[in-house]
Amino acid sequence: MTTLLVIAKEPRPGRVKTRLTPPFTPREAAELAEAALADTLHTVARTPASRRILVLDGTPGAWLPPGFEVVPQCAGGLDERLADAFAHCAGPALLIGMDTPQVTPELLTVDFADCDAWLGPARDGGFWALGLAEPDPALLRGVPMSTPGTGAAQRARLTAAGLRVRELPRLRDVDVAADARAVAALVPHGRFAARLARCAAGLPR
Repeated sequence: MTTLLVIAKEPRPGRVKTRLTPPFTPREAAELAEAALADTLHTVARTPASRRILVLDGTPGAWLPPGFEVVPQCAGGLDERLADAFAHCAGPALLIGMDTPQVTPELLTVDFADCDAWLGPARDGGFWALGLAEPDPALLRGVPMSTPGTGAAQRARLTAAGLRVRELPRLRDVDVAADARAVAALVPHGRFAARLARCAAGLPR
């Protein structure tokens, strides 16, 4: 069975979702990040897995459900931190971030029977998920992160290594306010949508 990894930052004002300010305040942006993370973690908790690991920059809070191992993120760029996350796994693993609270257990239940890797492309050109049948940190180190070509570069790295790659559906990350509204509309009964409604209620009409 697959190990599920979530890489995340502790949702503290000024440290997360800074592109949501404005229109939201740093505190509201952190509240939205916490809600997105909580929705993500509870989805992972409902997904069959051999292990569930939170790779965290910061300290766990009340938003963390039971059943997760917590390991600290290493120092370095995002490529190094993602690579190190996979270093904690000895078998098939799927890694996601905290920016897609619309994920479902069905999306996260991947089968490596006929492939070596899964890649979930994001609408901004990055990727929201990466699965490896045999985790190898070298497959991530040096891949340029946080650019419109990150997803393509990561896919090219996988195929250059001779891996058979399958794609998950393209999802939208929550980066700016328009993303937040679009994602909340997909999961209107989640924590994220509820928190967005409360934050938006205080904005000027």
